[in-house]
Amino acid sequence: MIELEGVPELIDPVMVAAFEGWNDAGDAASGAVAHLDREWKGEVFAALDAEDYYDFQVNRPTVWLDNGVRKITWPTTRLSVVRIGGAKPRDLVLVRGIEPSMRWRSFCNEILGFAHELGVEMVVILGALLGDTPHTRPVPVSGVTSDADLARTMDLEETKYEGPTGIVGILQEACTHAGVPAVSLWAAVPHYVSQPPNPKATLALLNRLEDLIDIRIPLGELPEDARAWQLGVDQLAAEDSEVAEYVQTLEEARDTADLPEASGDAIAREFERYLRRRDPAAPSAEPGDGSYLRDTSGGLPRPPKRKPDPSAEDPEPPTAPPPGEDDTPGA
Repeated sequence: MIELEGVPELIDPVMVAAFEGWNDAGDAASGAVAHLDREWKGEVFAALDAEDYYDFQVNRPTVWLDNGVRKITWPTTRLSVVRIGGAKPRDLVLVRGIEPSMRWRSFCNEILGFAHELGVEMVVILGALLGDTPHTRPVPVSGVTSDADLARTMDLEETKYEGPTGIVGILQEACTHAGVPAVSLWAAVPHYVSQPPNPKATLALLNRLEDLIDIRIPLGELPEDARAWQLGVDQLAAEDSEVAEYVQTLEEARDTADLPEASGDAIAREFERYLRRRDPAAPSAEPGDGSYLRDTSGGLPRPPKRKPDPSAEDPEPPTAPPPGEDDTPGA
């Protein structure tokens, strides 16, 4: 039995999780959870035992000095709680860690144990993948679920994916089998500029999360960081004619695929989302009034020669993604 001493009764809690590694291209997903934790001053209440889930030759501990005393930080997964204030307060349980090296079923069961004890109403897992998407266009974010009813009521895709998966896919299926509503949000990161961080993809995930669970997230300097990131990639691409030509090809393919969506209804929906997210009269999502938990935590690569087929609905990457860089939505 998991005992959570010092954690108060939560208000309409939603668990938001992200894991570094295979499911986190450009660190976009882990960066989103880190942003939530930082903006709302999350308080760690639990950390999974690193010995149970991590190979320390793969994810090495780090040594650091604290006033001359050497200390060790072990790779693990930590859980924290943030309280969102305003007219309709609610709580988020943030799960941030590294994709485990072993015992994935036990790992997911332990997280689900916390979710059960805290009365979590829904689990949202963030991920990021490498894709044939241009950095100059809005970051595509897809929302998928294994629950047909949830897909229908929340306007999500019901996953049909088959193939290798990461901890995001395993945790989503574990939630489904346990009867916990679960959604995965996936951001597509340009494969030709995959180096972290990617603030534009992080911002896109947070915007989609806002719409999904109907909250307002303080974005801080993230929009400016996203603009600076895009300008920096623009400058690098302009210095290489081959890269610039490839980006233009991706833009044309993306614009052609998006054209059917540029209907009056689609534009109206996007505009309503924008107004709802930025309406000054809407309830403000501010941090809570202080501490209420007890802390118990211990240059651009060359593009591939292959040009994508603009008529393809879901083009496959030119080669299988290496571990630690990519995954597929709906896994």
